[in-house]
Amino acid sequence: MTKEEFREIFAHTLPLDPGIYQFLDEDDTILYVGKAKNLRNRVNSYFSGENSSFKTRVMIRHAKKLNFTLVDTEQDALLLENTLIKRFQPRYNIMLKDGKTYAYLCIKNEKFPRVFFTRKVIRDGSTYFGPYTSKFRMNVLLEIIHQLFQLRTCNLPLNPESIAKGKFKVCLEYHIKNCQGPCEGYESEAEYADKIQQIKNILRGNFASVKQYLKELMQEYALNLQFELAQELKLKLEIFDNYQSKSTVVSASIRDVDVFSIASDPKEAFVNYLKIVNGAIIHTFTQEYIKNLNEEESDILAFAILEMREKFNSIAEEVIAPIKLSLPEEQFVVTIPQIGDKKKLLELSEKNVHYHLLQKRKEQINRTGKQTSAERILGTLKADLQMDAMPIHIECFDNSNIQGSNPVSACVVFKNAKPLKSEYRHFNVKTVEGPNDFATMEEVVYRRYKRQLEENKPLPQLIIIDGGKGQLSAAVKSLEALEIQDKVTIIGIAKRLEEIYFPGDSLPLYINKKSESLKLIQQARDEAHRFGITFHRNQRSKKFIQTQLRDIPGVGAKIADSLLKQYKSVEIIRNLPLEDLQTFLGLKKGEIVFRYFNAALSADDLLIC
Repeated sequence: MTKEEFREIFAHTLPLDPGIYQFLDEDDTILYVGKAKNLRNRVNSYFSGENSSFKTRVMIRHAKKLNFTLVDTEQDALLLENTLIKRFQPRYNIMLKDGKTYAYLCIKNEKFPRVFFTRKVIRDGSTYFGPYTSKFRMNVLLEIIHQLFQLRTCNLPLNPESIAKGKFKVCLEYHIKNCQGPCEGYESEAEYADKIQQIKNILRGNFASVKQYLKELMQEYALNLQFELAQELKLKLEIFDNYQSKSTVVSASIRDVDVFSIASDPKEAFVNYLKIVNGAIIHTFTQEYIKNLNEEESDILAFAILEMREKFNSIAEEVIAPIKLSLPEEQFVVTIPQIGDKKKLLELSEKNVHYHLLQKRKEQINRTGKQTSAERILGTLKADLQMDAMPIHIECFDNSNIQGSNPVSACVVFKNAKPLKSEYRHFNVKTVEGPNDFATMEEVVYRRYKRQLEENKPLPQLIIIDGGKGQLSAAVKSLEALEIQDKVTIIGIAKRLEEIYFPGDSLPLYINKKSESLKLIQQARDEAHRFGITFHRNQRSKKFIQTQLRDIPGVGAKIADSLLKQYKSVEIIRNLPLEDLQTFLGLKKGEIVFRYFNAALSADDLLIC
């Protein structure tokens, strides 16, 4: 995915809400899953900065699609990201190998229930609250609960009969006032149950009375000059204020369900699907449907439910939907929730499907009411040059030589107003002797398009010749020889006043110096000049090195090329021992080359070598 593709398709349609995003390849394989507090800003960062790592650039290059799922909070985004990474193991994500899950607070299903931290959800009737992404926050909450309500921490099997028989004795926790001694009957089961109910209210977010209690206790500590205790309560109160009791992304009270929602307009409908397994979202998907008649939303949703359950191999026994549906007898029940966790999941699905509908409308507006920068520039160029076709494919030629030495020519290619460097070509001039710029242009243009025709490759809509009327006329001769002069537009640009010449017209065209179309022509001309000069310098350097070797008596072009190919530079050849040169060139030729570079050595020295 290029920056241009991202900016044209996604940049202005991404939401500012928290959520997760997925980069997918052309086979819909998930390459990367990420979370974001602000989806637009986070995804934009992949395409706006130059400091991204090599792996990130490779991932972006392979990505062809971008999907996202909205959630309510940044914490929910973290939870959903964790679930999807564990399930799909995307190639560019850090692998989660520790197997840990998020933490919960458990109210155990037993007489005089314990309240404790766990990472394992057991379906034994116990009540679980969470998950918690911050263990510190959860521990503080657990500490607050134990401070406010003295609960037992032992795992004794308390029941009325054992307590009545006096089988248990109070422990140290009772003596330090952390427990009220239900094991010896000092606290009744009803009193203990009242405390558990209050704890459940706190964990569900109904803690106004508890906050008031903490504030009063904090003020009391302050009045008694117990500032350290007051500060501790203040910190706990702040954490209490920021505490979120549960997440809609992972729920301990829900097992396997499918959640569907729909949003539509007169022409299209979108259906969002959330697949919930063991209380966690493991897959999200939004499907677009084209309306052919005036189908009702209920009919479209019923069709989508059956199709997606089959597509994703769902065996969930419950489907959550926003409206009543008429479905054939299936092995599942349809629920329309009004409150609770299931309602929150449905609201999350509806939030996503409505945003996808909104994104589709924005894309349509962008396509119909807004040109891309390339379309705007090429449209201006087409109008300025009075062309019949949009100049999507442009080629530009430039010659390089110094007093006729090493004449070369370069051809650069632009597609959609951008350089396409993989298509650049350079030419060693074969038929021209001396500094003849016109004949050079005629040769290379002929060679370029003769080969394009032989290989059935497309011709450009616009050809730019770096030069005035003479170079342009020479290029036109080649097009006429190939009988393609009527299939392309060709112009020449003179450097001095940036004059644009057309074939057969002695008067130049002057394009506004600030015009985007002239800037594109200048960019192509300058790029051809740069590419040609670089090639010309390389050729001159190579020829200079070959000339140095060919000055050696008895060394011709073939031997010089072999030496350069083997040893890369004259300096290396100069320092080679006699044995190496004779091994490579033979005894006689090797001695000649060695003597040339070591002329100061005496005959005795040479024998020693």
